[in-house]
Amino acid sequence: MTANSALHPITEEDIALYLSHNPEFFDRHAELLSSVQLVSPHSRRTVSLQERQAEMLREKIRTLERRVMEIFRHGTENLALSDKLLHWAVKLMLAHQPRDLPQAIAESIRTQFSVPQTAIRVWAVSDQFAQCDFAQDVSEDTRQLAGSLSEPYCGVSDGFEVVRWLPEPGQCASLAMLPLRAATGMEAGASPGATIGLLVLASPDPQRFASTMGTDYLQRIAELASAALSRLR
Repeated sequence: MTANSALHPITEEDIALYLSHNPEFFDRHAELLSSVQLVSPHSRRTVSLQERQAEMLREKIRTLERRVMEIFRHGTENLALSDKLLHWAVKLMLAHQPRDLPQAIAESIRTQFSVPQTAIRVWAVSDQFAQCDFAQDVSEDTRQLAGSLSEPYCGVSDGFEVVRWLPEPGQCASLAMLPLRAATGMEAGASPGATIGLLVLASPDPQRFASTMGTDYLQRIAELASAALSRLR
């Protein structure tokens, strides 16, 4: 043993680095491939190096298969949601009277997306709709709250005034608030239009509208509803 090796003993990292840079080592010492014995983490029995490599490859294949199935499952779920969104949009287009739109939006969301409770309020409507139920009982605080939302809010009810709009406020454990904006904000590259209403979705399940959930589909719903409600202005 040299003085240098005594001061700097060879480590496992050194051995791994040497083998990775000198793959011909196993050509010169092929007998090692069959003589090296390892313990399998699955069966705890002793296996050869080749068997251990085969086990590692099988585990990698299983991991890839799980990932493929997960991607397939998400793709299937997204397709189902897209179909529901399309059917919902068609129902909005079939509403003949503008004053029927808010109720149609709320009711069709309940049925199409299996949301237990929904509520909607619209303001800045023309005079002929000002006395409709959907244009009542909206405080300035709620209007400011809706205007402050850059995207749908998901989370606990936390004493929001909008909970009182629901048929059964006591059954609201989680909710989503979707700000509705003037359709001018839907143009490509345009800044969001003025807030014209608020759509509320609620559930007795605390996790249905958890704060960690994605809001892409909720945003699409808000945009479609906003465009439909432009007929009330």
